[in-house]
Order: sequence, then C-alpha cells, then structure tokens
Amino acid sequence: MDKNEEEIAAQNGNLEESSSTKDGSICGYKSLHHLLSVNLKPHLYKEVSRLLIGLNCGKPLELIALPEAAKALSSKHDFDLQAFSFDADKELLREPQVVRVGLIQNSLALPTTAPILDQKRAIFQKLKPIIDYTGASGVNILCLQEAWMTPFAFCTREKRWCEFAEPVDGESTRFLQEYARKYNMVIISPILERDVNHGETLWNTAIIIGNHGNIIGKHRKARNAAIANSYFVGSINRVGTETFPNPFTSGDGKPQHADFGHFYGSSHFSAPDASCTPSLSRYKDGLLISDMDLNLCRQLKDKWGFRMTARYELYADLLARYLKPDFEPQVISDPLLHKKSL
Repeated sequence: MDKNEEEIAAQNGNLEESSSTKDGSICGYKSLHHLLSVNLKPHLYKEVSRLLIGLNCGKPLELIALPEAAKALSSKHDFDLQAFSFDADKELLREPQVVRVGLIQNSLALPTTAPILDQKRAIFQKLKPIIDYTGASGVNILCLQEAWMTPFAFCTREKRWCEFAEPVDGESTRFLQEYARKYNMVIISPILERDVNHGETLWNTAIIIGNHGNIIGKHRKARNAAIANSYFVGSINRVGTETFPNPFTSGDGKPQHADFGHFYGSSHFSAPDASCTPSLSRYKDGLLISDMDLNLCRQLKDKWGFRMTARYELYADLLARYLKPDFEPQVISDPLLHKKSL
C-alpha cells in the first residue's frame, strides 16, 4: 500500500486485513454493500455504489419503507430483509405498471444426514413465516431459489439424492398452492422434477403456480440477461455450507471433500437499464422485495433497439445446421496466411 492508499484507508476507517470468514461474511460484514456503506464516507460510497449497481432512470434506487413489525419479524426469524423500487420514465399514453416481486434465499433446515422427508418438511416450516410476510406485504410474484426444498447434492453424483425429485404436482407444489391462493400471489418454484409421463426423466424445472393455486406451466430453465432481453431478472443463490455424509471429488485433482464450499447468498434483482439492487446477506436467509414498473421494459427496447437490429432468421438457420451430424463451423482465414513469403 503506497502513501496515497494509506491516507485513504485512514480516512475511511481501518478494515481488518482478513479474507471472508467461514460463515461467508466479508470481514464480519453481511455483504459488500454493507462493508462499503460503513467504511466509506457518504460521497465516496455514493460514487462507488453508482459504479457497482448503476442508476435507475438516472438516479439511485429508492428504498421501500417497511413497517417496524416487519423488521421485528425478520429479527425474530433471523433473516435479512431489504426492499427497493425500480422506476420508469413517465409516459403520456400509459400509466405505470408496477408489480411487486419478492425473492427468498435460504439455507438448509436440517443436516443432510436426516431422513429425506424430514429435511424437506423442515424447509417448509422454515419458509412459512417468510412466505407469510411476503404475502402480507402485497407481493404479486414470489421467486424461490433453485431446488429450494433439497440440499444442492448434484455435486456428489450420488443417485440416492434423486429421491428428493417430485412430479410437477408433488408435495412442494401442494405446499405452495395454499399460499398462492391465500395471498393472491404467483409463485415460481424451482424443483428437481421427475417427469412421470416421459420415462421418469429428471429435470431442473421451474414451476409457475398461479394466484388461484393453479399450475400455469413449467420451464426447464435457460438463465438469461436483463439488458439483452429487456426484462427484470431475479438472481437467487442459497446460503450456508452443506456437508454430505460421503466425501466426493470435484474432478479438479484436489483431495476429496464433504462439502461443495460456502453458498454466498447475495441474491439481487437486475433491471433492463442495467441497474441492480444491493445484494442480500452472504450468510443469512433473506427476503428481497422490489417494486418494478414494467413500462421500463419497453422504454429500454425502444432506446437500445436490440430486437430491431437482430437477425433471427440467420440465427434459426445456423442453429438448424448446427444440429446436423455433419455440421462444420465456418472458419475464415487470410488466404496468404500459409503461403511462403517470396
């Protein structure tokens, strides 16, 4: 650290020179934004935040005021709670189309050595108060994390974990259908699906449960980008370290281990204008709520014109040829590249 850096560090407080602790925190702070907000002067934090999470319609995201009862609930059940609002520019012909969306990140409720049904139902019980608060807060769409009712056991490559798999109308869906009806809320439920109609194939599936408790459909997920597709994205990552009974390797030449490493949470929302919310905690369960004006989607389509300049017919033709067994990639090179110089 040179003299300049030493002076800046002195002005902004002294951070411990240590890496993230085993619980996933950063030097004891729950997230990067928490660390920066505490240790940077306000004007510096404002600029750093602009660089990290952008501006929404030219200004920082606004906080949504939450009642004191909500903060008490998050403290009682030990989960991080944050809420932000994405705006759009005012339009002459369209009113704002605001949708309130929530996402939940969570750790396991029981060790992976517990019976499978006990593990699953313990997660149901763990999420109940968070889902209740979500519904009571007027959330229209709730998003859960990937394989939310199971440990992330794919890394072990042990087939016994496939017993967590469910059909689309299985126990997890029935559990959530009650809340969808109760709170008039659409719920996105990513599960390990067992497709009983097609040879009991396993799929990584997101089930969409309608606000009447009906199953609207399912999507066997391809994650995508908010900017390129002009829509909002919720990025959810689980938290905690999941330890398995039998050690396994990751195929990287390193010794076998019993866990996949720490899942660092940090779930957040992204908008089509490239702005993002600050992240949830790196080590605690969490609920993030966001009001989203869907008018922003079309406004950014008009501004950046990605679809106007796309060549979908070329993409379709290339994909069709790529799928054929005799496909060869097009390689263009300088015809003089391999000729001997005279």
